[in-house]
Amino acid sequence: MTIKKVAVIGSGVMGSGIAAQIANTGVPVVLLDIKIKDKNLAKDAISKMLKTDPAPFMHKSNAKLITPGNLDDDLELLADCDWIIEVVLEDIKIKHATYEKINKHRKKGSIVSSNTSTIPLKNLVEGPSKTKEGKDFEQDFLVTHFFNPPRYMRLLELVTGDKTRKDAIDTVREFCDVGLGKGVVDCHDTPGFIANRLGVFWLTEGVNQAIEQNVSIEIADAVMSRPVGIPKTGIFALIDLVGIDLMPHLSDSLLSTLPENDWYRKIFKDHKFIHQMIEDGYTGRKGKGGFYRLDPNAPKGTRVKQALSLSADKFDETLYAKADKPSLPSIDAGRAGLRAVVESDDEGGRYAWAVLSKTLCYAASLISAIADDITAVDEAMKLGYNWKKGPFEMIDALGAEWFAEKLIEENIDVPELLTKVGKGNFYKIEDGKTYFFGTDGKYHEIKRPEGVMLLRDLKLSSEPVMKNGSASIWDIGDGVLCFEHTSKMNTFDEQIFAMIDKVIKHIGDGSGDHNALVFYNEGSAFSAGANLGLALFMINIGMWPQVEEFIAGGQKAFKALKHAPFPVISAPSGLALGGGCEILLHSDHVQAHAETYTGLVEVGVGLIPAWGGCKEMILRFQARQKAKHNQFWFAPANDPMSATRQAFETIGLAQVAKSAAEAKSIGYFRESDGITMNRDRLLFDAKQKALALAKDYKAPEPVEDIRLAGPSGKYALDMAVGDMRKSGKATPHDVVVSSHLTSVLSGGEIDWTETLSEDDLLTLERREFVKLLREEDTMDRIEHMLDTGRPLRN
Repeated sequence: MTIKKVAVIGSGVMGSGIAAQIANTGVPVVLLDIKIKDKNLAKDAISKMLKTDPAPFMHKSNAKLITPGNLDDDLELLADCDWIIEVVLEDIKIKHATYEKINKHRKKGSIVSSNTSTIPLKNLVEGPSKTKEGKDFEQDFLVTHFFNPPRYMRLLELVTGDKTRKDAIDTVREFCDVGLGKGVVDCHDTPGFIANRLGVFWLTEGVNQAIEQNVSIEIADAVMSRPVGIPKTGIFALIDLVGIDLMPHLSDSLLSTLPENDWYRKIFKDHKFIHQMIEDGYTGRKGKGGFYRLDPNAPKGTRVKQALSLSADKFDETLYAKADKPSLPSIDAGRAGLRAVVESDDEGGRYAWAVLSKTLCYAASLISAIADDITAVDEAMKLGYNWKKGPFEMIDALGAEWFAEKLIEENIDVPELLTKVGKGNFYKIEDGKTYFFGTDGKYHEIKRPEGVMLLRDLKLSSEPVMKNGSASIWDIGDGVLCFEHTSKMNTFDEQIFAMIDKVIKHIGDGSGDHNALVFYNEGSAFSAGANLGLALFMINIGMWPQVEEFIAGGQKAFKALKHAPFPVISAPSGLALGGGCEILLHSDHVQAHAETYTGLVEVGVGLIPAWGGCKEMILRFQARQKAKHNQFWFAPANDPMSATRQAFETIGLAQVAKSAAEAKSIGYFRESDGITMNRDRLLFDAKQKALALAKDYKAPEPVEDIRLAGPSGKYALDMAVGDMRKSGKATPHDVVVSSHLTSVLSGGEIDWTETLSEDDLLTLERREFVKLLREEDTMDRIEHMLDTGRPLRN
């Protein structure tokens, strides 16, 4: 069965977000909600999403794939839907009434699922399956629990019943994995499933211990975040983010369904001040504030962050004070590992141990009830709560035997699984394979789904073909090599260029052991561009010849890749900015993860692209122009000003694509470039494209007849920038940067009747870039970027 059309019932934040993510795959969606006089809830939800930031849509045009309607007039739209997702209120009566309507209109064999996070599947199917229309309901039904926001959170918890059809399970699993890019985790049909069962326990105990130990929320969040491998929001900032008003609902739901002897019942405390905060509108970021807020009395134009002083008895505004930035040995101990944090003898270390010890113990005690094995639990917490390590990986980091001994010292019952593993670890590596410890007391190999290829797996059984301080080259099989950046933020430096030269010579004409190259890494950033710190160092000590060599080295390397006698594929994910974008422009093919954020952003630090970015954007826009002419004879085939203007608007405004789909629209990617929704499948997809291109590959010839607008085109663009300066939309240095950029994009002093080669444009880029480097304001902007990680705003 193939899913070709989907319906989502319920257009709230979650329902509309799920509909948007399905539309992002190119699949049409029906979005239905209740009928309210003079309102169209589903249509309003779509309009709201088009204005939301971060955007639910990967491209605004995807909104056209969603058909809005209501549950009174438009139920017939369900008739041709293959999968119907219910996302209505967490009220079983409302859900049963919704299923009754769905069953009367859905086609035979269609799949129905609920996005519930609290109601067991067995309760959901109990009523509908007994009706005439619902005789097949139980076989067609499952739970698909998305996490919010659906576009950005990778976890999807899948819960099936004893009677759920295998083909329905397989169809939804594949669509969510390959199509939606989700990490699908199988869960047992228990309250809260996996992630929220453990996550709510962790958050609840985090609040409890902060009050009990009189630890400030700033210290609690500082230690219960990056030092222990958890996002910087920690406990309290995360509750602010999801909404303080949501916490009582989650707690009530769990308490209504958990077993009587569950540990959560023992730690739960119904704090009065939480209810007072909600009543007064302090629900977190969406309200007046929460555990943190911005000082409403701060001087105009300033932002002063305040933190709440916790009190179990009351809440009022006088408990807010300026937030501290704590400094403790336990916070710094994160560099030495998790055990160093919890063993720190300060209030942060004691807090971290109290919260984590109970959370990890709870996870170990639940394993047989909530999941088939520990890998599901670890994946759920990593994908759903963005923890770097799952609970069992954390126990391994602490040492399972040490952890068990500490629990005994504190008179806490040691879970059976922890006793079974004894002196061993929950994970081990043997013969290049990873194994996990099962509930049966045996180790089992972790096997990836077909089409999943991870570099970290390949590294377990192989050594790099070659490496230096900034890059490693890996053999990923079938004659394909993988170029992995290992520099900080995967930036480009001289060692990267040296490795590019070395690997090109190694592959040669492709007739030897290797015949294709893939640029890929598993960092959070594909590449943040040039190593600006290195460039600034060289400038500060007057090494101008070396600076020019650095620029020329990047141009030479990227040019060599573009015209290499073998295919070069780039597989970006995350940030690909500046030089990280330029290498994509020089690749034969880009196979991008859907969540790729790319752009030529050099003007933000007072520079221009100098490794061929200007040249390649000119060529891209000229190619678009020719393609349009071939489609519409009346469109000009080569208007010199058109490509110059488009490139100027893209580079001069530092346009950043916030998805791979946007990158195609802007022009950073070609229409023929590929998009992979699931990051774990990115390397495999890139390798398959490399193998396909390697057959009868022919390198592109250098372009020698580039016609640009010349001095008149530069004058027109400079005039436009001058007008922006007069209206206050551009700074004096913006005008300087733009002037150098227009010199390149217009072709310098070359008249529009003459032509340039690719090498001519590279020379222009290099010349204007070096001129800009000598500007004092440029140095200030570079230093500001290195200090703050953000471009300077004048």
